[in-house]
Amino acid sequence: MGKKVTMRDIANELQVSTVTVSKALSDREGVSEEVRNRIKQKAEEMGYRYHSLAKSMKEGMSYNVGVVVAERFFSDNAFYSNLYQRLVIELGKVNYSCILEILSYEDEKSDTLPKMVSGNKIDGLIVLGQLKKHYINVLRQEDIPYIFLDFYDEHFAIDTVVSDSVYGSYILTNYLLENGHRKIGFVGDVTATSSILDRYLGYYKALLQQGIPLNEAWIIKDRDENGKFIQLELPKEMPEAFVCNCDEIAYHLIEQLKAAGYRVPEDVSVVGFDDYIYASLCAPQLTTFRISQEMMAETAVDALARKMRDSSYHAGRKVISGNIVIRDSAQKR
Repeated sequence: MGKKVTMRDIANELQVSTVTVSKALSDREGVSEEVRNRIKQKAEEMGYRYHSLAKSMKEGMSYNVGVVVAERFFSDNAFYSNLYQRLVIELGKVNYSCILEILSYEDEKSDTLPKMVSGNKIDGLIVLGQLKKHYINVLRQEDIPYIFLDFYDEHFAIDTVVSDSVYGSYILTNYLLENGHRKIGFVGDVTATSSILDRYLGYYKALLQQGIPLNEAWIIKDRDENGKFIQLELPKEMPEAFVCNCDEIAYHLIEQLKAAGYRVPEDVSVVGFDDYIYASLCAPQLTTFRISQEMMAETAVDALARKMRDSSYHAGRKVISGNIVIRDSAQKR
């Protein structure tokens, strides 16, 4: 077994004091970001490991970050499952462990706090996916740094990281328009989440700019009032194309269209959003808008880490953009 690496070893390698090394590794003030990053990189290269329990007891911190997500989103949402994994990786880079708690519909309705919050088990919280306004009000009363991920609420000035939903849906709709489609529908419950509403607005903006009237019969709900996916009701008069609020819904729509005797894309074109697993599971594979989960997770963790170090820090709303990925589910007319 090799010699145990100490803070003094790291300090000697970089010609700095052990106090500087200690501050850098514990993310305390008094060290520049450049020096902090150099020390952390050198510590990793040398295989340094510190006793996290002793460290946390000494500093009065748990070095845990909580991730809370509503059950209605996490149970059926592969995108959120993978985004959570990305959060675990990014938190590990800043020496934090991650605790996941799935918020049941009953707990959200009754304003029951996550156990990791009420039990003071975490130093910060990432709220993944939309929560009800009354529940957000409850969280705001807790003395804990937190950040929203993949949603926002215009009634609350809360730091948040979101994808560029308006732009992405606008680009997708324009792609269909440029390829000759004029009768275009939208699939998604615009009252369910801020992301779906923004994607609807991007779709509507593209239609408005081309002078194309909105057909309400082509706006299809994809979930119930509790956020559970529902069977899609296909319109009697079928449009030429659909913009879906996510790849998973696009996948289910394509399967339903094929079961009803429609060919995709020959009869109806379909585009999605996210570019995750359902985009490649589809037959044909989906034209979609790619969002970087890595960038969303990295940005959220960086913002929360800053908030945990400095209670006066405000990240604001950080928007992660993306790009269209053209595959086979939409064709020229």
